[in-house]
Amino acid sequence: MTGSEFLSELPIEDRLALGRTLADLQREFADRYDEETIEHFVVDSFTRLAGAAKTHKFLGVISERFARERLMAMLETDPSGRSKPGVLFLCVHNAGRSQMAAGWLRQLAGDRIRIYTGGSEPAAGLNPVAVDAMAEVGIDISAEFPKPWTEEVVRAVDVIVAMGCGDVCPVYPGTRREEWDLDDPEGKDLAVVERIRDEIRGRVEVLAAELLGAAQT
Repeated sequence: MTGSEFLSELPIEDRLALGRTLADLQREFADRYDEETIEHFVVDSFTRLAGAAKTHKFLGVISERFARERLMAMLETDPSGRSKPGVLFLCVHNAGRSQMAAGWLRQLAGDRIRIYTGGSEPAAGLNPVAVDAMAEVGIDISAEFPKPWTEEVVRAVDVIVAMGCGDVCPVYPGTRREEWDLDDPEGKDLAVVERIRDEIRGRVEVLAAELLGAAQT
């Protein structure tokens, strides 16, 4: 089934949302990718997210963000042409640990590091206790969303940080991989998640210092 055929079979709300997304991304990436490639990423991103979604209310919006992230990552797959270092944080549900780590790294490094997250079994939404714990330290992750890791993102980063997904998490030749042994915040109360949050911060600080130091040499 082609992307156009897939779109034609969707409910009208999804079809309209993805039609707008496709048009926006085709304009944005017109000088980098052909229309068929962009259509593939839009449809594939929607399909991957739809499986875990509780509602399709915001599915068009997050599908656009996911597809754009993947298209941008494709531009960074050649290590010799990367504009800045990249990190992929992975956990099982992409709802707690990996999102908190990304939040810390965004605060510490700003736009000097490309930051991605993913999960081996993405949840339908973020862990609300993790969102609250990060809000306590002035970091808003509430607009993020769980998503699967994808091949183009794995190939676009310099470091893969795995947190609990074990052998399911990807290994890519030449890419540094770290295993962070952290408790899963799922089902934990705020006090426990605060401790996990603070442990993640310490690890992220070390990683950020290493990557930013290397980028300056």
